[in-house]
Amino acid sequence: MQLRYSFRLYPNGPQRSALARAFGCARVVYNDALRTREDARAAGLPFVSSGVLSKALTEAKKTEARSWLGEVSAVVLQQSLRDLDTAYRNFFDGLKGKRPRTGPPRFKSRKDNRQAIRFTANARWSITTGGDLSLPKIGDVRVKWSRALPSVPSTVTVVKDAAGRYFCSFVVETDPATDLTRMPQTQAVVGIDLGLTHFAILSDGRKIDSPKFLRRAEKKLKRAQQSLSRKAKGSKNRDKARIKVARAHGRVADARREFHHQLSTELIRDNQAVAVENLAVKALARTRMAKSVHDAGWSQFVTMLEYKAARYGRAFHRIGRFEPTSQVCCVCGVKDGPKALNVREWTCGACGTVLDRDINAAVNVVKAAGLAVSACRAQVRPVLVPAQRDEAGTRPNAAPSVRSAEGIAVL
Repeated sequence: MQLRYSFRLYPNGPQRSALARAFGCARVVYNDALRTREDARAAGLPFVSSGVLSKALTEAKKTEARSWLGEVSAVVLQQSLRDLDTAYRNFFDGLKGKRPRTGPPRFKSRKDNRQAIRFTANARWSITTGGDLSLPKIGDVRVKWSRALPSVPSTVTVVKDAAGRYFCSFVVETDPATDLTRMPQTQAVVGIDLGLTHFAILSDGRKIDSPKFLRRAEKKLKRAQQSLSRKAKGSKNRDKARIKVARAHGRVADARREFHHQLSTELIRDNQAVAVENLAVKALARTRMAKSVHDAGWSQFVTMLEYKAARYGRAFHRIGRFEPTSQVCCVCGVKDGPKALNVREWTCGACGTVLDRDINAAVNVVKAAGLAVSACRAQVRPVLVPAQRDEAGTRPNAAPSVRSAEGIAVL
């Protein structure tokens, strides 16, 4: 499978200027091609093909108005056209229902938070013997290697983020047989119930606290944002304050990503199968708890679990968001209806077992995925069993409910 490895770049002054020139040229080529296609659409003409755009780019280099496009690698400009084709393809596939719907391609701006260029093998970039990244018409850029590449990369993408940091991203092919040997074989399975008070509750009884990186950094972010708002627009001081805000947000995002990587790797290493609930994160992010939902980063965490399970030969299961995991007893399987969100512990009316709401839901997530799990792992406390009722379950006319995540009802 293909993986992306990212490393920090440290270009010097002339190299930063060359990268800025490359970012600008790629952006101009992208916008020119997009304008050509939009003008053709407005005039009712056929869709302009990539070949026509590529020829137009070659002719534009010969003109005085666009002669400076020859100062950067031609591969960077051609890859910018490929990016436009990908944007159109994703837009049309979304309209056809082949993928989640996205908006039409938009024009790029030099003020965008992210600037990127891509070099393929045709550009003849290389990694020098000294460990630098040699890029055409840019030079040998210093790289901080945090790990070794598993194979020879096919492409490299240079990215500049909002905080002014530079990264190089490699696409590499990994050997599935080698990846499978890195994880020990195990028969354990785990169900995960995601929440806000606790980031994850596992079916074996573990509760992982939510780090709340954004909440912890709110005061520092507030001061930095206030300082930015006082600066005059267009001034150098405002640009410096903007970078400080971006760096503060970048540290929060990096800490959250590191936490997700460590936890997802631990769960994949220790379990042969992982089951999670498919929460409606977009709907939850429109509620009054939107900041906490975004701070948790559930979608990023689940995505990491999914690709790591595929890489290391583990089973990954998603269960429907409407499964009544909080309403069913994990011991006897009786469904006794919805409960108020402040009820964190309850006693099953059928078997008399005292259940922790979150751990019970995690165990039911495993069962809903079709995985075998022992009820004793739910850390329930059996008590005296009351007399059996004639009927056990919810009221026949009870209103249907939906799954919630730590006090947030799914819309």
